[in-house]
Amino acid sequence: MQTRFTPTQLADPELAACNQVLRSCVHCGFCTATCPTFVLFGDELDSPRGRIYLMQEMLESGAPPAPEVVLHIDRCLSCLSCMTTCPSGVHYMHLVDYARTYIERTFHRPAAERTLRAVLATMLPHPSRFRLALLAARGLRPLSRLFPKRHRLGAQLRAMLELMPASLPARSATDAPRVHPAQGRRRARVALLAGCAQQVLAPSINEAAVRLLTRLGIEVVVAKGAGCCGALVHHLGRHTDALDAARRNIAAWQAEIDGPDLDAIIVTASGCGTMVKDYGFLFRNAPEREAAESISALACDISEFLSGLGYEPTRPPPGVRLAYHAACSLQHGQRITAEPKALLARAGFTVVEPAEPHLCCGSAGTYNLLQPEIATRLRARKLAHLEETGATVIAAGNIGCITQLASGRLPVVHPVELLDWMAGGPKPAVL
Repeated sequence: MQTRFTPTQLADPELAACNQVLRSCVHCGFCTATCPTFVLFGDELDSPRGRIYLMQEMLESGAPPAPEVVLHIDRCLSCLSCMTTCPSGVHYMHLVDYARTYIERTFHRPAAERTLRAVLATMLPHPSRFRLALLAARGLRPLSRLFPKRHRLGAQLRAMLELMPASLPARSATDAPRVHPAQGRRRARVALLAGCAQQVLAPSINEAAVRLLTRLGIEVVVAKGAGCCGALVHHLGRHTDALDAARRNIAAWQAEIDGPDLDAIIVTASGCGTMVKDYGFLFRNAPEREAAESISALACDISEFLSGLGYEPTRPPPGVRLAYHAACSLQHGQRITAEPKALLARAGFTVVEPAEPHLCCGSAGTYNLLQPEIATRLRARKLAHLEETGATVIAAGNIGCITQLASGRLPVVHPVELLDWMAGGPKPAVL
């Protein structure tokens, strides 16, 4: 793809990186067939190829984008299915991430939208604030249908209330900074990302991870100072906030690396894992580059790490037909596809996959709150495929997907909770 950036523009390392991504695109269009929004709308501007053209024109101009450009870029889920499909290796993720930063910096959104995005960025990455917000809004949940779907803000507020859990689990001591000692001979020492929203919505996931890992001889440390990975604000275009969150994690984990050996950084939310594995790129021109690269190299999805530990169940096969939902951030962002299914099969589950496993469920961080109409259509499509498998349980490795799919008739569980159960842990509460 030909580009027309000026030498002055290319002196900016961010634009230089975008230029490389743009020039690698050969317009083949393979990406359109696997893009969720193109599948729904059939509009070239709602495909990766169309958005690449829009982003090129926007960045080359150096001017604020037109509202239509923002509309189509905002509709991108960042599911990264296009990257799996692309034969030319176009790194669409880095391009669209910078485009969102550029839009946030140069485009003046309507006041209501600016306020909503600011509230999400201020609330979601902070567990205490998020919990208080959910508790405060719980009384409004039955009134969600009073918000009109035809009004954009009304539809967004309605989606927020409908996605709220009916009740909140208690805070878990597992997510507080501490060391969880290995049982028996210590085989390895790992740090566990406690995360942010997952702490509030499903603390049972990290609890299961700690039980299972320590039972397998792994010492688990939750580092003081580590928290949100930065992905939520990063995808909102708030690049500085994302870097600040990443810096805190890098400092916290570097302190652990500088002490006893640290063999891995375990992440149980695949959206966070994709972000942490990209720290090296985010800080490529910063003083923290070497530390960020070392953190990215240590980052592992929980299924990725467990696959090398020789996991074996201790309970008899449960006789459960399990539909595996592949989170986009895991299958497209991290290219981890076989490991979770293999572990679940080893645990004794009959694992099946739905049709269109590559298509997003519509969660995508804050997407289901900001683009509720599209997210609802994608969720309905995904749930229909999952239920057609004849499974009685859905397994999904990302808290966003779990929350998004929980409105269906089948219970949704993180794979690590199922693996822990079959290796001696408690049965997941939703079962």
